[in-house]
Amino acid sequence: MNDETKTENNLSVPLAIVVAGALIAGAVYFGAGKGGQGGSLNQPPQVDTASLDKMRPITKDDHILGNLNAPVKIVEYSDTECPFCKAFHPTVGKIISEYGKDGRVALVYRHFPLDSIHPKSRKEAEATECANELGGNDKFWAYINRIYEITTSNNTLDPAELPKTAAFVGLDVKKFNACLASGKYAQVVAGDLADAIATGGTGTPWSIVVDKNGKKYPLSGAQPYEAVKQLVDLALQAK
Repeated sequence: MNDETKTENNLSVPLAIVVAGALIAGAVYFGAGKGGQGGSLNQPPQVDTASLDKMRPITKDDHILGNLNAPVKIVEYSDTECPFCKAFHPTVGKIISEYGKDGRVALVYRHFPLDSIHPKSRKEAEATECANELGGNDKFWAYINRIYEITTSNNTLDPAELPKTAAFVGLDVKKFNACLASGKYAQVVAGDLADAIATGGTGTPWSIVVDKNGKKYPLSGAQPYEAVKQLVDLALQAK
């Protein structure tokens, strides 16, 4: 979603216009039908700055991969049953592998379950929160990465896989099952969903890139690595 941040002032303005225009006007916006293998290809919604600025502040309580103080952060709103989210998750992971080593970029994960087509995704989101409770941030990421590896998407993941995944990443399954059955994280997931909608998200994956000055850049759909990389490079140029 080159390796070096461009710093020449005479290039930054035209690059910003070209990259931002291409990503906003030509972004791919996906919506997967229940049981389908893909989704419809639509024009992305128009997102104004006011909507983006409604995003909940990023804090240490978020699920963060990388440095909390990184100058650029990618906030990924995602649905574990969305096939495009499954495809996009490794893309942002690759970005963090490249830019996170020196602390320049971090990934923030927030839940965006699409209940109308993926009713299982909410409970799966709660399961990741239970993983976080029992094992901390590392287990959260291990758990959600595993879910994206094994899911066949479009509401097809067998709920029996949730405790199996807990065991796979080294969690106490009995405590995990009790946590999941309690529904204690339903409001956390609902809060993320409300945040995604408030920022202008209407489908998944929906991401927002935030630069060091707090300027926000929308990233709609399962964009390819090079597109995400261009937007990250643009954000890293912020003065």
